Amino acid sequence: MILDQDRCYRAVTSRDARFDGHFVTAVRTTGIYCRPSCPAVTPKRTNVEFWPTAAAAQLRGFRACRRCLPDAVPGSPDWNVRADLAARAMRLIGDGVIERDGVPGLATRLGYSERHLGRVLSAELGAGPLALARAHRAHTARLLVETTPMAMADVAFASGFASVRQFNDTVREVYGVSPTTLRADAGRRAIPAATGAIVLRLPYRPPFDAAGLLAFLAARAVAGVEQVDGGTYRRTLRLPRGPATVELALTPAESGSPAATRRANRNAVAPHGGPSQQGCDGQIDGRRAASQHVRRSRKGGDTHVVATLRLSDPRDLAPAVARLRRLLDLDADPVAVDAVLGADPVLASSVAAVPGIRLPGTVDPAETALRAVLGQQVSVAAARTAAARLAAALGERLPPALVGDGPDLLFPTAATVAERGAEVLTGPARRTASIVGLAAALADGTLVLDAGRDAAALRADLVALPGLGPWSAGYLAIRVLGDPDELLPDDLAVRRGARVLGIDDLPRHATQWAPWRSYAALHLWGAATSIRRSA
Repeated sequence: MILDQDRCYRAVTSRDARFDGHFVTAVRTTGIYCRPSCPAVTPKRTNVEFWPTAAAAQLRGFRACRRCLPDAVPGSPDWNVRADLAARAMRLIGDGVIERDGVPGLATRLGYSERHLGRVLSAELGAGPLALARAHRAHTARLLVETTPMAMADVAFASGFASVRQFNDTVREVYGVSPTTLRADAGRRAIPAATGAIVLRLPYRPPFDAAGLLAFLAARAVAGVEQVDGGTYRRTLRLPRGPATVELALTPAESGSPAATRRANRNAVAPHGGPSQQGCDGQIDGRRAASQHVRRSRKGGDTHVVATLRLSDPRDLAPAVARLRRLLDLDADPVAVDAVLGADPVLASSVAAVPGIRLPGTVDPAETALRAVLGQQVSVAAARTAAARLAAALGERLPPALVGDGPDLLFPTAATVAERGAEVLTGPARRTASIVGLAAALADGTLVLDAGRDAAALRADLVALPGLGPWSAGYLAIRVLGDPDELLPDDLAVRRGARVLGIDDLPRHATQWAPWRSYAALHLWGAATSIRRSA
């Protein structure tokens, strides 16, 4: 990836936080790399170089700034916008594939040779897969050092290091201090911890429509697996090395306002599976709210979601964080999305009313796929009831140490549904056969659902299965891959919203929304939902 050096330096000079996560600034005179918005004195242009990833800077001997913590920023939105090999690899590296399967396993998942993969990543990201994984391990180690009382030896192995010495050397090289110094410094800025839990801040780029995500999750929460209590979302997790639970604080910033109230109720009439959003009747000044949010972020305000994790195996921390970020679309660039969509007069009022709209993702692609098919052609409430019945019959209970005050049931695996789903599923025989067939394909590896899939290939694999059509394939591309440019043109609510807004030829009109048509679909859904409630 060739960076525009002059544009990067202008972003650094203005300390523009919107570029945090897009690139890092390496200062030759100090040997330190920073995020673009670092509050330190701006270095001279001749003394800096810019790299697309922290791994690239680390590979060249630079260490992370301890003032701006450049690894504690949202990830690059390029990994969702782009569908090329480098972007797919980055999503899988973030999920910890190299720690579990090595570079050969990563290359196999992506369908390329190790040599070609290394060549592409070095050219695009400035570092090969091992260097990228090393930066990922260092970040995980810092999180564990700063947020848990774990012994350093346990932190080393939980982060994926082969030895304590390798862990110590890497932390000193990347952060410029020992692990014990990192822990001491963290104690001065720590947030309250829960017993037996890891409490993390998950950063995002403002504005952030937390209320919209919370409403979407609340409308579809499966009893025993998920729970929404006020502004808090809790659920169980099935991670690579064991079960876990998470609690996410998603309290809407404007709770109690007319707009927040509408968002809290908007899913009551939405069809299952389809995201929905507030329509055009917003009474708040969205642009003013967005600008206030940006000003708060520049002053060190709230630009994080607080996550409380309880893990059965600490090695699952990195995959858990990656999946939660995808669930909440925390790496999105909302300013870029809103600029394109808001430029269309048809969507301008909706974008102004709901700035920072996000795509609901998933923490478990297999679960989301099964629930999507289970809920086809029925209401949200009916789909939620059917999913809860399936989970109660075939799910697994968590050990008490992981439960706390939240749900205690893991959604059943694809293998379990393939084996026993026909015994407990009710409704049309064809739908049952589709669900069981999908589960069997997931269980035997015929269908692979993960963040490293190519969107077009995933859609083709899905529509080849009985009972899954273009809508299901597009919906899962959004939920599983975070595909930002899926309009869902055959969705009834999307078409209804287009008619409400006076759009006659939706596919043609939507070309101006590229590459953010998935976000536009949310606004169209909201327009349809708002009209139905007021009718």
